[in-house]
Amino acid sequence: MRMILPKSLVMLAIPQRPLNPGMSMSEVRLSIAGMMCAGCVSSVEEALKSVPGVNAALVNLGERTATVDGEFDVKDLQKAVKKAGFEAQELTSLADESEKEAQELQAYRALWWRAIVAGVIGFGLFFAMLMGWLPDPIEGRGFWFVISLVTLGVLVFVGGHLFKGAWTALKNKRGNMDTLVAMGTGTAWLYSTLVILFPDLMPTIARHVYFESAIIIISLVSLGAALETRARGKTSEAIKRLIGLQPNTARAVRNGEEIDIPIEEVGLEETLRVRPGEKIPVDGKLLEGESYVDESMLTGEPMPVQKSKDSKVFGGTLNTQGTFLMSATGIGKDTALARIIDLVRKAQSSKPAIGRLVDKIAAVFVPVVLIIAALAFVIWYFFGPQPALAYAIVVAMTVMVIACPCALGLATPISIMVGVGRAAENGILIRNGEVLQQASGLTTVVLDKTGTVTEGNPRLTTIKGLNKLTDDEVLSITASLEVGSEHPLGLAILNAAKQADIQYDKATDFNSIPGRGITAKLEDKAYWLGNAELMKELGVSLDDLKIDAQSLAEQGATPIYLAAKTPRSKPKLIALLAISDPIRHDSKSAIDRLHELGVKTVLLTGDNQKTAESVARELGIDEVIAEVMPEDKINKIKSLQEQGQVVAMVGDGINDAPALTQADVGIAIGTGTDVALEAADIALMRPSIEGVSKTIGLSKATMKNIKQNLFGAFIYNIIGIPVAAGVLFPVFGILLSPIIAATAMSMSSVTVVSNALRLAKAKI
Repeated sequence: MRMILPKSLVMLAIPQRPLNPGMSMSEVRLSIAGMMCAGCVSSVEEALKSVPGVNAALVNLGERTATVDGEFDVKDLQKAVKKAGFEAQELTSLADESEKEAQELQAYRALWWRAIVAGVIGFGLFFAMLMGWLPDPIEGRGFWFVISLVTLGVLVFVGGHLFKGAWTALKNKRGNMDTLVAMGTGTAWLYSTLVILFPDLMPTIARHVYFESAIIIISLVSLGAALETRARGKTSEAIKRLIGLQPNTARAVRNGEEIDIPIEEVGLEETLRVRPGEKIPVDGKLLEGESYVDESMLTGEPMPVQKSKDSKVFGGTLNTQGTFLMSATGIGKDTALARIIDLVRKAQSSKPAIGRLVDKIAAVFVPVVLIIAALAFVIWYFFGPQPALAYAIVVAMTVMVIACPCALGLATPISIMVGVGRAAENGILIRNGEVLQQASGLTTVVLDKTGTVTEGNPRLTTIKGLNKLTDDEVLSITASLEVGSEHPLGLAILNAAKQADIQYDKATDFNSIPGRGITAKLEDKAYWLGNAELMKELGVSLDDLKIDAQSLAEQGATPIYLAAKTPRSKPKLIALLAISDPIRHDSKSAIDRLHELGVKTVLLTGDNQKTAESVARELGIDEVIAEVMPEDKINKIKSLQEQGQVVAMVGDGINDAPALTQADVGIAIGTGTDVALEAADIALMRPSIEGVSKTIGLSKATMKNIKQNLFGAFIYNIIGIPVAAGVLFPVFGILLSPIIAATAMSMSSVTVVSNALRLAKAKI
């Protein structure tokens, strides 16, 4: 990324709109209203996948959104979602995102209103019954009939959305949280009303009413949903901060005048003025002026970056000093910031293997609970104490109310959301949740050398010529050979020639020899510049400079040999050059952190063995695999995997791309090429391998958090459902109240979300 964001993030960009209105050729993002639990997620996903042309659909319960890929009409998606009992709105701009937040805020306030109204009525009725202020249900039938109507009003106007959701689920032959709550509260109201209207149908001992339970359950469910919504909002703070980086306006230069325009109106190649202290509105390049730009909010690098004519700048970064004119090269969803936001969202919406397993469990959870409730009712009705019917109804109702699938459905996605968001704030872009899970099990990290553990800015440090060849002559020859080179070692030679003001010509017949060096002609001589392997292939003896080369390699420098031949002679060694690439200042601490995490480190490089060993020794790297050809790197990764290792490959060059793809987790470091970044699963925006240890630490913390959530959700249900069914009654005489069950159910989701939020402060 070379202190800037990678162009390769184009592949992760929010898709462009197709030519045909309404028809999407790649993907869309939808806001889904009405989802409450994992069962809802499955229903929405099934509905979306049923639309012709849909290739994939990912639904995020934590964010209440869906990402759909394929070729389809968006209206068909919305119809399918509506048929499943939910509402879908397409999200295409920041304005849509703001509208979504406004709607969620409105829903949050409505939940509080419902909780308060139902709570005041329900707990007031409960307290009055507890104090004995209310008449007997049979003697005061008129009074209790009014209470029945009040309860019905609460169920309809406060909890109506639950009954509507349950009815829609029933029509679609599925079950969800709404099903359980609606059946539980509906049963309580119906039974109590029957007691009032037709008391002779019930045994005298069973003539109890449960209006207060139905109302309080609705209140507690609304309260729990409100608290969950508030806590869940905190999991999206990383995205909100990224969105907040983009300014709302830009200063355009049109017809010689500077005018402020909305950011949405900025066009491609539009000329913009950016003054000191202002955020850069969109991606572009400088036309005029100089400045220093703070890119830390995107790259994590604290030092401002100098910008001059033709320098690239990125939307959302901060202009700290001079004023300049820029031309817009990336606008709207094509800016680097927009791509990063899209990547983070996709990763937050994705599901690791453990999440897909939970989805399968959640799909059958509600039917299983209903079966348990029915069995509990039958057992209590035929074998329970009197009043058997009342006990049976209370037990069945309590089982349905306590068995909330919300906690189970939120356990995985909410942790993934926080984990991916935390990674983005640390300059780590993770493709999906699958990668996060895979990274938690890494046993070996394979590191490229140049540009990965080293700065990737090699410098020529030594020149030794033979046959009275001067340093300037060697530098002139090698610079001529390297003209136009983009290889780091070639650039080091060219930079040295420029600094020494050495004159050089451009060689002819240039040819690159991958993994070995180059060859070219100057006047009537052919030259070869490369490593020892190239010299051996040419039959060139290295004896004259062998000791010097070995000494330089042991100091961590890379020896490069220069050989020449005339038309009538064989190639002969004429000079030795040494190029040194300084080790990054934080590589040692990053390697130490990897060892603390129990991860083995391997240095995999095409450099010579001595140089690689010197670097590895200084950093404390466990194993060295040197003098490896680019095409052989992938075989070394395979070999480690065949030994049972779970391998991450960290690299920055084109020759690392195959190995990055082969590795279980491919990590492209900040200064990497576009090809390497596109082949990787994780992109580090900072040119430092500290991001590798942070990634592994965060992935381990995230998976631990997910397992804690799942353990809590499963234990909650494993203990709660049997207790609600009355297993403690025969021995201890304990029977769980539906009100306590509703409280426990509401708090289970809040507990899961709160636990996930701990990731935001976890040590990585």
